Amino acid sequence: MWNRAAALAALLLVSCREQPRRPEFPPAQRDVAPIVGEAFSTEDARDRLGEAEEVMQLAGVRQGMWVADVGAGEGYYTVRLARVVGPKGRVLAEDIVPEVRDALSDRVQRERLDNVAVKLGTADNPMLPSQSFDRVFLVHMYHEVQSPYAFLWHMREGVKQGGLVVVVDANRPVKQHGMPPEQLKCEFAALGLKPVKFSMLAGGDVYLMAFGLAAPRPLPQQIEPCKA
Repeated sequence: MWNRAAALAALLLVSCREQPRRPEFPPAQRDVAPIVGEAFSTEDARDRLGEAEEVMQLAGVRQGMWVADVGAGEGYYTVRLARVVGPKGRVLAEDIVPEVRDALSDRVQRERLDNVAVKLGTADNPMLPSQSFDRVFLVHMYHEVQSPYAFLWHMREGVKQGGLVVVVDANRPVKQHGMPPEQLKCEFAALGLKPVKFSMLAGGDVYLMAFGLAAPRPLPQQIEPCKA
């Protein structure tokens, strides 16, 4: 009996030792804006500005593409992306709040968006299928990411070779729910992502910056964090 108990204890000890450790990432070393709600603005107001159409055109979204809407909220971009990519394309809408995810799922079913799937992610990992997306959209949400290096480390794995990560944010301090472009470029560069397009959007301080994969993904301990 003692021998069996000792063997079991030894086996449990070995299995504990063999469990992979969770990667450790550098902290943000800058302000992080609080999440103020899943609605950025009314959809009618955003449509009057023509924001989604301008962003999708600048991002080169086309029929048949696979795109991810990370931090999708109520689905403003999700439903509009679904129309553009068409029945042969796919949209993955991700959010980290279960109630928001459920409400978006209801909307997708109600509007019969057969090319849209809805997924629950975590604060530091959108859990995108590997190398699946032509475009990954981060719209008015990156300044709320609490662990940007962990988030980008996981997120970039969902981008196809030749695909783009498309960030839409405001050129103002993070505490004012913006992201200065130079800070954005530095943080993305730390994960091997290089800017390939920058454009100010019509009617304000909002900009679009698109990034491509420019270097292999570094190990977490190799990431050099940016200073604000």
